[in-house]
Amino acid sequence: MISTFPVNGAGLGLRRAFTGLLSESPAKNVDFYECVPENWMRFGGHYGKQLRALTERFPFVSHGLSLSLGSPDPLDVDFVREIRDFLKQHQINIYTEHLTYCSDGGHMYDLMPIPFTEEAVDYVANRIIQVQDILGEQISIENASYYAAPGKEMDEIDFINAVIKKADCKLLIDINNIYVNSVNHCYNAEEFMKQLPGGRISYAHIAGHYHEAKDIIIDSHGTKVIDPVWRLLDTAYEHFGVFPTLLERDLNIPPLAELLDEVDLIHQAQSKHAALDEKKLAAG
Repeated sequence: MISTFPVNGAGLGLRRAFTGLLSESPAKNVDFYECVPENWMRFGGHYGKQLRALTERFPFVSHGLSLSLGSPDPLDVDFVREIRDFLKQHQINIYTEHLTYCSDGGHMYDLMPIPFTEEAVDYVANRIIQVQDILGEQISIENASYYAAPGKEMDEIDFINAVIKKADCKLLIDINNIYVNSVNHCYNAEEFMKQLPGGRISYAHIAGHYHEAKDIIIDSHGTKVIDPVWRLLDTAYEHFGVFPTLLERDLNIPPLAELLDEVDLIHQAQSKHAALDEKKLAAG
């Protein structure tokens, strides 16, 4: 069966410090990489050449930080066109963004929660449609971590599902964000996850976090993935089937070998569930 995913297997978020090392000694257990366009698309010279060398050899996805889908500011059409050109240059066939906003008359350098309202559903979905029209393809939106829900009129899960349906876009399912929000906002992570549209998943993120207090978790991407998050990924594979999954690490970045050990854990989980799925099919 031909995969409907843009990539397959286990991935790793690309960091500039690793580009030279990966060019010289490719990681055998990394099936795809993810880059942040804003960190690369205006770079030439040494780093620009290193990225091009990698995108010519390995599958890539792209993950944006500053599209600001929920912003009251007009959509930055010129920026979206830059994204389109970057994707074409590097032959990257998927662009993802957060279901958040980060600008209001200027950049706030943080990902702010969009109010969970019907009005916001229409507003954000229409902006996603505009982005997709410019790019000429569907994008994937990520379920975001958040610490407050100002103006909330509907549940988070209903908001996410309504935006995806109205915009006819894909889902970047972030397993860690589901876990973080379930603790911070007191809901059942598995029940929430199972209500997401599995047929819309393009790939997944998994990452670490830290405990600010007993009942507050910060989505830091600065530590190893903990066991409850791995278990939630297991549940996701069991419920939706195996999908591509990428390890994120943005802070306290360890040697590459340590990250590759965690990528191996993704492979192990995928192999286990792929084998279980085969047994189920064989059993009829």
